[in-house]
Amino acid sequence: MIKNFIMMAFACLLCGNAYSQSNWSFSLPSSKDNEKVSPVVKEKVDEYAKEIDDIIQEEKKLMEDELSSLQNKNVDKTEFDKQKAKIAEHYSEKIDKRIEELGFDLDAVIQKQVKYSLLNTDATSNEELKAKILEKLRPKKIFSSYFSYGIMNLTNNLHDNELDKNIGYASNLEFGLNFSYQFSKTSPLGLISGIRFSWRTLRIDNNLYFNKDSAGSIYLAKYDKSLDKNKLRTGYIIVPLGLQYNFSKLKNAGMDIRYRNFRDGFKVAGYFYGGLKMSTNNIVSGDGPDFRDRGNYQVNPFLCGAQFTVSYNDFSLFVKKDFTNFFKGGNFPNDKALVFGVSLGL
Repeated sequence: MIKNFIMMAFACLLCGNAYSQSNWSFSLPSSKDNEKVSPVVKEKVDEYAKEIDDIIQEEKKLMEDELSSLQNKNVDKTEFDKQKAKIAEHYSEKIDKRIEELGFDLDAVIQKQVKYSLLNTDATSNEELKAKILEKLRPKKIFSSYFSYGIMNLTNNLHDNELDKNIGYASNLEFGLNFSYQFSKTSPLGLISGIRFSWRTLRIDNNLYFNKDSAGSIYLAKYDKSLDKNKLRTGYIIVPLGLQYNFSKLKNAGMDIRYRNFRDGFKVAGYFYGGLKMSTNNIVSGDGPDFRDRGNYQVNPFLCGAQFTVSYNDFSLFVKKDFTNFFKGGNFPNDKALVFGVSLGL
């Protein structure tokens, strides 16, 4: 293969003008991604390229002298082209032989680059390599983004109240940051936590909306005209804390080192969560009066509950249930949120 490459170079050199003096040299192209190349590999390849370049320049000088001597013999063009091809073949074989005698171990260089690409190290001993692998596979604190959307309902163990009879489409939107930590590199169990911002929205059917009386209690009031939109939206800051179990199989990293990928594959998680209310906004619009009120609508300022999640890679299905009432102070008593949804993250 080296011989074919050199023959191609000589053909390019000789086809233009046999009598011209061109400055041709061999060198490997420089990469824009040098940071991805092992320093040891780069040094060896540069050294090898320099030695090849020296050989080519030496043989090129001898070849040009021989071509010049042939030119001075004033042979006809057919004979000149024939002799020129023989000279090119002769020097390509010489260069090929000298390059082979350099003894460049390409396999060893490739192994070093593969090792560097995988582990970012030029470690030479098995002990160094094993230490690097163990360091790379050591359980790490992982932070990732989180987004979820769920359909919400209010449940209780009492007879249906006015809210239960008229509740419309209700939803729960969350986003935030997840934290996970695998207990060991082979453990299927790990800790999960994080911080999330949650918006819970209640909508009422039958042309009703949330209103307050003079004592501050809330009730469902009839809108005098056609009602286009009514939303009671409450924002919370939520912190989850629990465990994740990963069903992925143990993998072999070589050198008797085994590990388990904690993030990918099929997994389940269960955790408790607690939240603190940020604000409540009552939004009403229709053919009659429109208003937005960030007042006190007796929504519970604290919440806690539990969530169960089934995931594959970053896609999850979940169900969660509040232990605390949605409203406080005896307003729509014992109504608790139940949410089914999907999430990205965990």
